[in-house]
Amino acid sequence: MNNLETMSVNAIRVLSADAIQKANSGHPGLPLGSAPMAYELWAHHMNHNPKNPNWVNRDRFILSGGHGSMLLYSLLHLFGYGLTLDDLKNFRQDGSLTPGHPEYGHTVGVEATTGPLGAGMGMAVGMAMAEAHLAAIFNKPDFPIMDHYTFVLGGDGCMMEGISSEAFSLAGTLGLSKLIVLYDSNNISIEGGTDIAFTENVQKRMEAFGFQTITVEDGTDLDAIGKAIEVAKADKKRPSFITVKTQIGYGCPAKQGKASAHGEPLGEDNVKALKENLGWPTQESFAVPDEVYENYKALAKDGAAAEEKWNALFEAYAEKYPDMKKQWDVYYSAVDADALMKNEEFWAYEDKAAATRSLSGKMINRLKDIMPQLFGGSADLAPSNKTYMDNAGDFSKDNYAGRNLHFGVRELAMAAMANGIILHGGLRPYVATFFVFSDYTKPMLRLAALMKLPVTYVLTHDSIGVGEDGPTHEPIEQLAMLRAMPNVNVFRPADAKETAAGWYLAATSKETPTVLVLSRQNLPQLAGTGKDALKGAYVVSEAKGNMDGIFIASGSEVALAIEAQEKLAGEGINVRVVSMPCMDIFRQQSKEYQESVLPGNVRARVAVEAAADFGWGAYVGLDGASVTMQSFGASAPGGTLFKKFGFTAEHVVDVMKQVIK
Repeated sequence: MNNLETMSVNAIRVLSADAIQKANSGHPGLPLGSAPMAYELWAHHMNHNPKNPNWVNRDRFILSGGHGSMLLYSLLHLFGYGLTLDDLKNFRQDGSLTPGHPEYGHTVGVEATTGPLGAGMGMAVGMAMAEAHLAAIFNKPDFPIMDHYTFVLGGDGCMMEGISSEAFSLAGTLGLSKLIVLYDSNNISIEGGTDIAFTENVQKRMEAFGFQTITVEDGTDLDAIGKAIEVAKADKKRPSFITVKTQIGYGCPAKQGKASAHGEPLGEDNVKALKENLGWPTQESFAVPDEVYENYKALAKDGAAAEEKWNALFEAYAEKYPDMKKQWDVYYSAVDADALMKNEEFWAYEDKAAATRSLSGKMINRLKDIMPQLFGGSADLAPSNKTYMDNAGDFSKDNYAGRNLHFGVRELAMAAMANGIILHGGLRPYVATFFVFSDYTKPMLRLAALMKLPVTYVLTHDSIGVGEDGPTHEPIEQLAMLRAMPNVNVFRPADAKETAAGWYLAATSKETPTVLVLSRQNLPQLAGTGKDALKGAYVVSEAKGNMDGIFIASGSEVALAIEAQEKLAGEGINVRVVSMPCMDIFRQQSKEYQESVLPGNVRARVAVEAAADFGWGAYVGLDGASVTMQSFGASAPGGTLFKKFGFTAEHVVDVMKQVIK
């Protein structure tokens, strides 16, 4: 390593240490230890252009160990992505561009929000899947217009989390050779040496998953790191896993190799000692020599040249293959919401009872031709979730052009991969499992909400209607859990028209994940449903006279509420039935619209939903009541369970009468 490169690596370390010290908060250990591999990668092996961070064919870099965010911020500053020294000085401060963990959409150059360990690993696999699929669709001989790598850097914590094993198991099965993992192996965790809880041979595990494994014994050796990356790129059959043996807190005499380097500022004296030990020319905070900036500036020009070369290639491609260029524009554009709204075939339905999971399956197959960028599948449940796209092929290492994804029984990684797919660009992913197992997807759904990613979740078998499988498979609290999450639209349709509305919402969403909660059992088609479902709640069956009360229901219970309404009408009691497929969207409507659906002067209200009542208080008020689940379910036929737990017209009628009294 020549002196200028040494200085360039140490600039990452010094800026990281200074920013963390000024904030009096942060994680210096990873930036100090990983600076050489990050520099070598970004400087010599990664195609990226700071002048156009959104270049479609750039290599992707994800910092899975998001706590080491100052490593990434230092790189973005030095390479000229627009982060200033003032931004670094405001690390972890309110409103700054340098939050504690990297946030996609907030800081230019950050490819994914990371922090939950291992999440970046799963998202990197999704990005590599997207690259492989788009390459299979669009590349032509001599025109590799989709041709880039996905690099992800993480440490021992990322490798301990189960999500990484889930994701890498599939990555190996799929032979994603453009995926390269950099493992910052320093044998230290927060509580001490990793041997207190983590003694496995990680390389053997990755080998078993189907990865090429490479080891760099000295994490400060740029040449060795560079050769390892080139060996990784040369393997066209397997993803690669590069173990780089580092020392946490490298360069700080009092902290190097110790757990205390992980998650606390070094301290002023230790920052001073770090700079002295590294031979840094000044003790001044945030001071980087001009020649170091010039080096980074020259390196950045290589990325600009790479994009310029690609732009010329793409221009020639568009000229030779104009139909493919049109298709490319479709993939990289939002669906025409107005055209979809007016598409009669999309909204058409048969007037016969059907499970909303089956109706959703029909919607997916209607959308697949409207949206060729639709790309998705299930966690080994496609026949039950009804998520298979007919005649669209299966995505595999033998056919990356296939559109049906087989995630295997890996719900957590599946949700992370969906995030990676949509972050990559050019595709709209959907994922699926049983609703009760949304518990397994929730951390990555939360990241999708944070990143404003319109991923679609198809979650079927939505209630005690699951029946004989019993309480382990019957969701009770999951609706409340997902409704509690900001920026998620939880949509539980009652019939075909509402299911179409749910898919319209999902397909046209720009920055909100959509959760479609679907029934296993057949539901009747209802006369009053329609596109008003897109308002979140609406009057599905009006009271026959002066309104004595209001039923509010979702999904399979809307038909039950209408049945109860008819019985009450026979006794001279007039109630309105409101279908509320999506509380989240209803809350976004005007106060005037909300009042028109749920008039404030009608205080006799009963919510009917085969799930926990948490959240319904906002709509039924202190004077209302809920016919909901107060316990876990049981194992019996679904019809038996609905009677057992009070979901009958007679019981719902009795509850409304009590409320009216």
